[in-house]
Amino acid sequence: MKQPGYVHLLQNSELEKRIKQLFEIFSPCRLCPWKCGVNRAKGERGRCNASHRVKVARAIPHFGEEPAISGSRGSGTIFFSHCNLKCCYCQNYQISHEARGEEISARELSSMMLALQDAGCHNINLVSAAHYLPHIISALFQAAQNGLEIPVVYNTNGYEDVLVLQILTGIVDIYLPDAKYAQDEYATMYSSAENYSMINSRAMLEMFRQTGHLVMDSNGIALRGLIVRHLVLPHGISGTTSVLKNLVKLFGPSVSISLMAQYRPCYKAHKFEKLKSGTAGEDYFRAIETLESLGFENGWIQDWETLDASFIPDFTKADTWN
Repeated sequence: MKQPGYVHLLQNSELEKRIKQLFEIFSPCRLCPWKCGVNRAKGERGRCNASHRVKVARAIPHFGEEPAISGSRGSGTIFFSHCNLKCCYCQNYQISHEARGEEISARELSSMMLALQDAGCHNINLVSAAHYLPHIISALFQAAQNGLEIPVVYNTNGYEDVLVLQILTGIVDIYLPDAKYAQDEYATMYSSAENYSMINSRAMLEMFRQTGHLVMDSNGIALRGLIVRHLVLPHGISGTTSVLKNLVKLFGPSVSISLMAQYRPCYKAHKFEKLKSGTAGEDYFRAIETLESLGFENGWIQDWETLDASFIPDFTKADTWN
């Protein structure tokens, strides 16, 4: 099995340099496109509302990701509290908005990573990690020193700073970004995200530059590459056709796409007329037709007719999905 990139960076001392670079942009904080400039080291909180310590809501083998990520043994998923976006329909609102979780040290986080590897997980899946990157890469450094050797998945809302992503070159093996919106008007209205489409496209281009198209092993498990997620929202809010056309333009039809139908009105979605109901089947079926007409070759679709609310996590429970 090919070693993940961070193992090589550890061996030539480059990983330590990257950690130093990340801490240099931690205070004043410039870890995401908001560039709040607050002194995180002294406890000041910016747009994401995260403090100077890592806060983790859950670390589990997760079987609900794409087949290439979850595989047969699960994805070693670490859900971080807080988020740099404010999506009014967020499924994970208990941790992204309400900040459930526990503050831990980098050493404790490294132990979590090793425990997930010992549990047989195919990868370490970092969910909403941007605002804690210096601490996470420090933890990865410690874990790699103690034998961590499975790929790292960077699972993100796609609202990322290119210069920060460049520091992650060779550290992240698999990028799993959202492409949420085609229109910035909707991105601002429903996620409080400015200039989302431009920032998202530039971020994905950098991710692709680093890792290229998805590469899997003989069992169909992701080793390296880019997988783009797109959630179909009601009433054309997500601009699915435009998003898919942009992805073909940026990466060609070989890019791996996860087209998702699982929208349900969570958190504050009921306050917005167009978000009150779940995605209608016809919306998703049209999205599949668009996907096929544009010639996409790789990826996954969901069976809209069999979807229910069981996939929505409840972080108040010990067993998050039950």
